[in-house]
Amino acid sequence: MTGTLSQREYPTGSVNAVNVAAWPVPTSVPTTTTSPARTSDSSVPARANLAITERRPGKRRDFMDKADIWPAIHAERKALGTDLQGLTDEQWANASLCDQWTVRDVTAHMTATAKITPPAFVAKLAASGFSLSRLQEKDIGVEKGTSPADTLARFEAIVTSSKHPPGPADTWLGETIVHAEDIRRPLGIRHDYPAGALVRVADFFKGSNLIIGAKRRIEGVRLRATDAQWSHGAGPEVSGPLLALVMAMTGRKAALSDLSGDGVATLRDRS
Repeated sequence: MTGTLSQREYPTGSVNAVNVAAWPVPTSVPTTTTSPARTSDSSVPARANLAITERRPGKRRDFMDKADIWPAIHAERKALGTDLQGLTDEQWANASLCDQWTVRDVTAHMTATAKITPPAFVAKLAASGFSLSRLQEKDIGVEKGTSPADTLARFEAIVTSSKHPPGPADTWLGETIVHAEDIRRPLGIRHDYPAGALVRVADFFKGSNLIIGAKRRIEGVRLRATDAQWSHGAGPEVSGPLLALVMAMTGRKAALSDLSGDGVATLRDRS
């Protein structure tokens, strides 16, 4: 995660600002070696599936309760772990949508995030000179292990973890979805994320300037999902799938090709 688009750092002296996910800096679509597109086969726990994707009496299909966030995170981690099985060494070394991070790096980062508590995070940040990027690189080096198989085993071990750095649960739902797509998209893997999870993440990001600056990035444009009951803002329109809107809100230029409207150019200039 980043305070600006040029560095993965918290503002100087802003320990109190360390309360959201550690998003790496997104860049334009990297040059990658991709595999043929395939569809993710996510076998999610029954509770998470019912909580998110099926209609409850009096509730829209795209509504998610706060109590359903962690079951959704666990389900999406499990689905990602399944997609990572069988990757070649070349695919593990593929560039992700995160600047200078490979598929293997992002996976290791997700593992590290799920192993840390708020007090431990602050202590590790201090030991890293209050540089989030240095903290992240250290953790990635540890959680990558000695081989891609080791990286995957470490990730699969934290699928049901509810540990996290400082920040609300919505942060970690967003981190799970966005980083999973940072990995899947360059590899050509398609995955249907739960509508309720995407709506909740979009609602969280639209009002947050912390670290990733989504609120500033989308200021002055109207976002409209074409596959969900969700819209936000006023100005030149940006329309498309809600997943693409979420990725664009977090600065992923790769997602802009899935969007249309007069406001797309504004988001491209701000990403």
